[in-house]
Amino acid sequence: MPELPEVEVTRLSIVDRISGAQIRAVSLGKPLRWPLQTDPKSLVGLHVVAVRRRGKYLLLDLDKGLLLIHLGMSGSLSLVTRPPPAGKHDHFDLDTTQGVLRLSDPRRFGAVVFAHSEQDPVAQRLLGGLGMEPLGGDFDLRLFQQGLARRKGPIKQLLLAGDVVVGVGNIYASEVLFLAGIRPTVAALRISRPRVARLHQAIRDVLARAVEKGGSTLRDFSNAQGEEGHFQLEAMVYGRAGQPCKVCGTTVRTVRQGQRSTFFCPQCQKP
Repeated sequence: MPELPEVEVTRLSIVDRISGAQIRAVSLGKPLRWPLQTDPKSLVGLHVVAVRRRGKYLLLDLDKGLLLIHLGMSGSLSLVTRPPPAGKHDHFDLDTTQGVLRLSDPRRFGAVVFAHSEQDPVAQRLLGGLGMEPLGGDFDLRLFQQGLARRKGPIKQLLLAGDVVVGVGNIYASEVLFLAGIRPTVAALRISRPRVARLHQAIRDVLARAVEKGGSTLRDFSNAQGEEGHFQLEAMVYGRAGQPCKVCGTTVRTVRQGQRSTFFCPQCQKP
C-alpha cells in the first residue's frame, strides 16, 4: 500500500511537470472508492496551480477548487504526453496541456474527489481528522507527547491511526519503532518522555530517508515517471521475520496487530 513517503515521492515526480497546466478533458473508468463529486466537464478549462500533500492525500490546487487524490491499496499515478489507451485498471485520466495524469488502481480503493476548498465538507470528511504532518515544522514534540499520554492502546496502533501524527503506515511504523528502541506492543501512555523524544525524531528520520530513497516498492509501486523505490532494501526489521537483527543478531519476530504484521527485535526494542 502506498504510504506517506510513496505519496510524497509521487508528488515530487509531478509537481514541476503539471503545475500551470490547463485541463482539456477528464475521463472516468470503473467507479472508485468515492465519486468525483462534480461533473467531469466542469473541470475543463481550469488550471493546476500547485500540487501539495496532506497525509496520504495528494492535493491538486486548481484556480477554482481542488482535487484530492488517494492511491488506496494499490494505486499509482503516471504523467505522460501520449499514454496508451486506458486499460482495465486505469480509472481516471486528467488530460492537460502538459500531459495526461492517469490513476491506475487494480483494487479500486483509490479515489479522486473534487472539493470547492479545503473547508468544503467534502474535503473535511477526508482531511479533518488527520494528525500532525511528520515532515514539516508543525510536528511539535510537546503535542506529540500529549497525544501519546492520553492513549492506552499499543503504540504501533496509535501510529497507524493517524490522528496524532499522520502518514506513519505499516512498513514505516515497524522501522520507526525499531530505530527508537520501543516494543510495538507497549501502551502509548507508558512511554517515558525521553523515549517519546527518540520516537519523535525516529519518525522524522525514517520517513525523510524513505522519501530520499524513492519510497518502498514491495509489489508494484512506482512514481509518476515509472521509477521504483529502494527503501525496502535498507529495512532493519520489516519483512525480516526469522532473520538475524542487523544490530544485535537476535532473531527478528513478527506479531499480528489489527490484522497487520508487525516486525520487531526483542533485544533492541524494550517494552
